[in-house]
Amino acid sequence: QVHLVESGGGVAEAGESLRLSCAASGLNFKIAAMAWYRQPPGKQRELVANITSAGRPDYADSVKGRFVISRNWPRNTVYLQMNSLQPEDTAVYFCNTRWRSRDYWGQGTQVTVSS
Repeated sequence: QVHLVESGGGVAEAGESLRLSCAASGLNFKIAAMAWYRQPPGKQRELVANITSAGRPDYADSVKGRFVISRNWPRNTVYLQMNSLQPEDTAVYFCNTRWRSRDYWGQGTQVTVSS
């Protein structure tokens, strides 16, 4: 069974940074693509960033140049470094992977950015 556990959310002021972590288990992390999504209050879940098994990242336009996704294979962990946070980044952030044709999600971690 695949498990994804996020950590690192919290409260930040505009312009500050936070780093999210997602620990993955139950899959071959070396060959799994990983992603971060977020769901702002009252809105739909949206893709923030993803990273291939080879480490190639891609970002939503809204976070390009501010967020960095990375992965660490021995630790089976994917990270999201969030810099220059803005109030519109306030959301629940979810870790995601698609493994053997099935989507898996973490429980989510709240990020709140005050102006």
